[in-house]
Amino acid sequence: MVDRHARPDDVRGSIQVISTLVPIGGLWYAVMASAGRSFWLTAGVTVLISFYLVRAFVLMHDCGHGSLFRTGYLNRACGFVFGVLSGIPQPVWAQHHHYHHLTNGNWDRYRGPLNVISVDEYDAMTRFQQLRYQYSRNIWLSPFGGVLYFIVPPRINWLRASISLVRHVITKKIACPDTSIRSLVGDFKTPYCASVQAYGHMLTNNVTLLTLWGLMAWSMGPSLFFACYVVSTSLAGAAAIVLFTVQHNFEHSYASRNEGWDRNTAAIEGTSFLVLPRWLNWFTANMAYHHVHHLCPGIPNYGLVACHDEYQHLFSAVTRIRLSQVPHSVRYILWDTRLRRLVSVAEHLQQAGSGATDLHDRTAPSDFSSQIVTFDRKQADRWLL
Repeated sequence: MVDRHARPDDVRGSIQVISTLVPIGGLWYAVMASAGRSFWLTAGVTVLISFYLVRAFVLMHDCGHGSLFRTGYLNRACGFVFGVLSGIPQPVWAQHHHYHHLTNGNWDRYRGPLNVISVDEYDAMTRFQQLRYQYSRNIWLSPFGGVLYFIVPPRINWLRASISLVRHVITKKIACPDTSIRSLVGDFKTPYCASVQAYGHMLTNNVTLLTLWGLMAWSMGPSLFFACYVVSTSLAGAAAIVLFTVQHNFEHSYASRNEGWDRNTAAIEGTSFLVLPRWLNWFTANMAYHHVHHLCPGIPNYGLVACHDEYQHLFSAVTRIRLSQVPHSVRYILWDTRLRRLVSVAEHLQQAGSGATDLHDRTAPSDFSSQIVTFDRKQADRWLL
């Protein structure tokens, strides 16, 4: 899989970048041209922008894996551009995303985007806490989640980190007046920012984004721009959050403790294959083939389909999810630690009421690693990191 498909191509990557950035620019021009003439045309263009923003986010994700281009500089440069469009510093986001890959299916270490709790933790809650937990993970709240993920927190965290940096430098300078400011900045770290390098990425991302906000608001009017920007970004964020969630949160998805966890089994039994229309696969840059991506993150998005088609006889255990099944899949928000899988609240209550336990479900999931072509662990980790 690695040798045949993990081969980024600068030309194909460049075509994907151009086919994303140029339409986004043209659509924003269409928003400005349609304003005051047709509300529905403006609304339709805004929705279309959200589709392209989803594509931009996935391409940013590929840049973080170093898989969109063969050249590292192009991955970093385009990752920065897509990070600005997504409203998040790409290197900082990629670092957290790599942790997800290293712990996929290990729910002791990573609880997913919904921060899923175990059935024991759920039972220990009050009725009000249980209802709040369920409602906060309702699929219809995903646009609000898009605002919270892509628009508000990145700006707030940057401001908090900036204040913390100034306070850090002043405090250290008073305590050690002979130490250079550069040396004092070197050991900066806060809960909002892991290092001064991370702060640099946050700074450049936010300054560039705020500058673009100002230019766009000046050219087309603040009301029109921010209305269309918030709507398109929240819709794109909602789509990204929901699609990413159902790729790991679905009926009886593999959810192991740290002990006994297997990365390959998690990729097959804990990652879904979204069966999407071809046009939607284009807008999502083939993120539907997420099981292949977790087996080898070094495969570029334009190589995932070929890899899946070649090895599809090995992917029979991968859960297929259609668009119509997405609302059902996101109901699985509880981790059954004994059965090592995700369950819905209704299923958990039914099991608790009947006291029945399927012994077959208690057995360990099948070991997929024996079915695929084995590759060196160091080579796999190279692609992950």
